[in-house]
Amino acid sequence: MSEKLKAFERDYPVIIDLPLQWGEMDAFNHINNVTYFRYFESARIAYFERAGLMDEMKHNGIGPILASTECQYRRPLTYPDTIKVGARIDEVQPFGFLQTYAIYSTAQDAIATLGSGRIVLLDYNTQKKVAPDEGLLETLRKLEGDRLTEAEE
Repeated sequence: MSEKLKAFERDYPVIIDLPLQWGEMDAFNHINNVTYFRYFESARIAYFERAGLMDEMKHNGIGPILASTECQYRRPLTYPDTIKVGARIDEVQPFGFLQTYAIYSTAQDAIATLGSGRIVLLDYNTQKKVAPDEGLLETLRKLEGDRLTEAEE
């Protein structure tokens, strides 16, 4: 395993592996730009499942919703390749958190893409934002360790 891959795996507590599909390429012979947001979504849901947010949503109606997202394309991805998509939370905010993503190309042995998403916790019954509770914060601290910061209100 390369040092770059080891560093990537240390930086992201949740990582999923995805093989690139031929049909994800566009006329410019690389993975289409909108497809990256699907990769982020897959990693985001894997993170939410690991943190118990999906179960919480089923039980009490409080769950995550994506408020905004962005992507920084550093290197084009092409078929064939297998990517590793990492997700982490860098900052807890008053009504949610900032989640960041990275896509690591195994063929290129490099991070090809960076992204982020602002996640809001929503009470789906009342359609109002809610603050993260102590149970969720403790889970995030365990997953993230010292990296996690809490924003000032």
